[in-house]
Amino acid sequence: MSTSVTTAEGASPYGLEQLWAQGDFVSRSTLILLLAMSATSWWVMLTKAWDQRKLRQQAKQAEREFWGAGNLKQAIDKLKGKNNAFRAIAEEGQRAAQHHEGRLTDQIDLHEWISQSLQRTLDNITNYMQGGLPILATVGSTAPFVGLFGTVWGILNALITIGVEGQASIDKVAGPVGEALIMTALGLFVAVPAVMGYNILLRRNKVVIERLKYFATDMHAYLLSGSRVGGGGEMGKSGARPGGAAPTPARS
Repeated sequence: MSTSVTTAEGASPYGLEQLWAQGDFVSRSTLILLLAMSATSWWVMLTKAWDQRKLRQQAKQAEREFWGAGNLKQAIDKLKGKNNAFRAIAEEGQRAAQHHEGRLTDQIDLHEWISQSLQRTLDNITNYMQGGLPILATVGSTAPFVGLFGTVWGILNALITIGVEGQASIDKVAGPVGEALIMTALGLFVAVPAVMGYNILLRRNKVVIERLKYFATDMHAYLLSGSRVGGGGEMGKSGARPGGAAPTPARS
């Protein structure tokens, strides 16, 4: 004889289907909220992982093709792909070097002008890469409490029902309480992937952003001196600068 608790049709009388069918507005809303939190966190993790993958590919392309070009214009043209972060940094550096003029910019030396321009672009990319991570942190920290709330509410309703009926047999207690505890399990099921995804994406973000910073530093050095920091050599054979201008030392 089977020891599992089943109905005449062979299905368990307790579970998510029964919890949904027998639950009130609060219980169903809690389940929907947990489902929405789980879907959102997985969407953030997948999209951010894809963005990081593209940036890593762009970093390899920049290291392989950018610094081997004959001049800066050719180097920028080699950076293909939609929304290429390394191309955006290079183009911003080129614009800053070419347009260091006018009444306002005359008060800022070339070194600081290029540095500020590159930093603005780098900050924009960094903010984009960090977007969505607060959502994962929020889901990871709040989902267990949402599940716990559902459990407390379910147990409260079960105790009220038992009190009204005046029966406290094991079948009247174990079933509703067991269903209520499903909420806590669901909260943990939502929170654990979100926390793990947050930590993994945060770590990978740091690696990618560091590569962007190295590239920006090399661009800054090249635009000022015609030589990059990382490679120690000039771009191509001629070390041509934007517009064919010679390296301009920073004014003090």
